[in-house]
Amino acid sequence: MSRILKIVAFVTPIIAACASPLPPASTASVPDNLKPGANESLAMIVPAKGVQIYECRARKDQVGYEWAFVAPEADLFDTRGNRIGRHYAGPYWEAADGSKVVGAVKERADATVPDAIPWLLLTAKAVGSQGSFSSVASIQRVNTVGGVAPKAGCSQAEAGRAARIHYTADYYFFNRK
Repeated sequence: MSRILKIVAFVTPIIAACASPLPPASTASVPDNLKPGANESLAMIVPAKGVQIYECRARKDQVGYEWAFVAPEADLFDTRGNRIGRHYAGPYWEAADGSKVVGAVKERADATVPDAIPWLLLTAKAVGSQGSFSSVASIQRVNTVGGVAPKAGCSQAEAGRAARIHYTADYYFFNRK
């Protein structure tokens, strides 16, 4: 066998292994208050990359100004890195197949890394057509990086200005058993 054929025979399985789908991500170790109900099971893990949007507004007590959370804007991906949906104000998670859920925060916990938005447990309700998200009962937001409001304060001169802060997170979708 020629040297080139031996190299091809050696390299081909390695290339094939790299081209195969990624294994599912492992589940995060979450605090007890963020665990879904016993009647729910993990359906999918969906990585997200996008921004958390904040706006400079007058404080609720009308004493000064602060960065107020407005909405998320993120793309959702499968384990191969293909875009499968989006996450936006509501909060909504919408799959490319048209299925959609709206979430409501049930519990929160501090992120495990500094300067990251908190981890959440949200109840979910289907509001779109039948599809990959239509059976989701709850969602965990974990493994967050970034996304916190700007550290620099804002002032009356900046009122109405938006800040788009990059973040990543994993969303764990749970269905009822």
